[in-house]
Amino acid sequence: MVAFSTLLTALAASTAVAQTTPKLRYMPFGDSITEIICWRSKLWNKLQTTEWASVDFVGSGRGENSCRDTKYDRDNEGHSGFLAINIANQKQLVGWLQKNPADVITMHLGTNDIVQQNKNVPDIIAAFTTLVTQMREHNPRIKIVVAQIIPLGLGNFNAKVQQLNAAIPGWAQQQNKTESPIWVVDQYTGFSGSADNRDGVHPNDAGDTKMLNVWYPAIIKAFEAAKADKLAGF
Repeated sequence: MVAFSTLLTALAASTAVAQTTPKLRYMPFGDSITEIICWRSKLWNKLQTTEWASVDFVGSGRGENSCRDTKYDRDNEGHSGFLAINIANQKQLVGWLQKNPADVITMHLGTNDIVQQNKNVPDIIAAFTTLVTQMREHNPRIKIVVAQIIPLGLGNFNAKVQQLNAAIPGWAQQQNKTESPIWVVDQYTGFSGSADNRDGVHPNDAGDTKMLNVWYPAIIKAFEAAKADKLAGF
C-alpha cells in the first residue's frame, strides 16, 4: 500500500509538471558554429534532467560534428559559411521561421562576415537589428539570446571580433523589449581560439562544453519567460 501511494504521488507530481510546463519551441540559429558542433547535443542532454526536457529544438537542418549521440534533437538553423548581413538582406530567416516557428532563439553570428568579407562592424550590427525585427514580426514575444562570438585561432581577425563583441551589449539594450527580451552572453571571454577550437574556428569538445556553460543560464531564463507567456495565454 505504501508503494502504491508513493506511485500515485509520483504520477500526480509528474502530471502537475506536465500541466505547468507548456511545450516550447527553441531554434538554435547561426552559422557553422551552430551547425557543425556538439554544444547543442550537450545542451539537450543537460535539459533532460530538468523541467525543460520536452523543449522541441526546431530548424531546417540536422548537421553536427560526429557527436556520437543518437538520442538528441538535432534540429537547428545553423548554416555553414553564411553571413549575418546576407541572411538579413535576403530575408532567409523569415522563411526559416515560417517553416519552424520558435518561442526562443539563440544567435551566434558574425564570424563569416569578418573572416570572409571583412565587413564593417556597424553593418553587421545593422544586420542584427534587421534579424531581430524579422524574429519579432514572426513572434512579437520571442525570447532572444545573442552571443558575443568566440575568438578565432587563425589569422588576424580577433581585433574585429572584439570590436563586434564590444558593440553588442549596447545594441541589445537599445533593441530590448519587455515582451521580447534580449539576453547577451559572452562566449569570447575564457575561450581560447587555439586550445578550444579544433581547427581555429569551430569548438572542440572542451570548447563545446565552454559554450554550453555560457549559453545555459540565459537559455533557461528565456525558457522561463516563454513558459510564463504560455501560461498567461499569450
